[in-house]
Amino acid sequence: MEYMADYSIFLAKLVTILVILLIIAGVILIIIRNRQEMDGHLEIKNLNQKFESMRLLLKSQIESKKQFRKSIKAARKKSKKKSGNDTRKKTFVLRFNGDIRATEVNSLREEITAILSIASQNDEVVLLLESTGGTIHGYGLAASQLKRIREKNIKLTVAVDKVAASGGYMMACVGNRIIAAPFAIIGSIGVLAQIPNFNRLLKKHNIDFEEISAGEYKRTLTLFGENTPKDREKFRQEIEEAHKLFKEFISENRHQIDIEHVSTGEYWFGKRALELKLVDDLLTSDDYLVSSAMNSDIYEIRYIRKKPISEKIVSFGTRIAEYFS
Repeated sequence: MEYMADYSIFLAKLVTILVILLIIAGVILIIIRNRQEMDGHLEIKNLNQKFESMRLLLKSQIESKKQFRKSIKAARKKSKKKSGNDTRKKTFVLRFNGDIRATEVNSLREEITAILSIASQNDEVVLLLESTGGTIHGYGLAASQLKRIREKNIKLTVAVDKVAASGGYMMACVGNRIIAAPFAIIGSIGVLAQIPNFNRLLKKHNIDFEEISAGEYKRTLTLFGENTPKDREKFRQEIEEAHKLFKEFISENRHQIDIEHVSTGEYWFGKRALELKLVDDLLTSDDYLVSSAMNSDIYEIRYIRKKPISEKIVSFGTRIAEYFS
């Protein structure tokens, strides 16, 4: 009987240990799964604090100790007054540095989703935009993400310090207000497509190229096959249709523009763009944010996406190439 009692105690301990190990394994599995599902994280920066720190740092060097202590007390008093005001306007700042594929739209959609979960109609979103344009579907999605802000009746201001052209302007035109630096590049409302053709080179070297497709217009122009006048005409029709949709989108969002006059594919500097009503004011983003800090709490929101290993390798290789070039 004593043997059976010892065995029962041993078995109970073993079962207890196994249950604990299973619980630990389950918790680890949940953590790993959650990390896999989250492909990035939000970073939030209070720009009011940044501006105030810069101001006080400068004052510390140019004011007397007595005067600087007064400035510190005034800053603390002002900060307490702001912190007690829950109805104070909030301004959310986003950045979009566009490449040809508008890859930052992946972060933009997460940032906007986060903002819309807490923003009210009294708040404002400021987009600091820089892009020369790129693929239609990429920038079309980016513009659609910005439309989500407008649909919630939240003010959207787009600030262009350097360039918002082609797809970049497709995004900018969604804003309630567009501000631009005097020499910012604005416009390029057009569609461009170009493709090389190696058919004659292949023929010269007696290389055959075969392509099988179903559907009359499964493909139009081709890299290696022989392009016909019919192929070129169909491709031209597709480009014209894309341009038409581009113009319609801009007209829907900026009624004040003479769309036929500005949709020639040309671009203009900020001052001329203002005359053409492509933008609303000549102003840098710095001036706008500093002035906004007087009556609103400003938060810069960034969604930092985890890069896959392959992308990190390519990015590292690019930096090395730039270093030695």
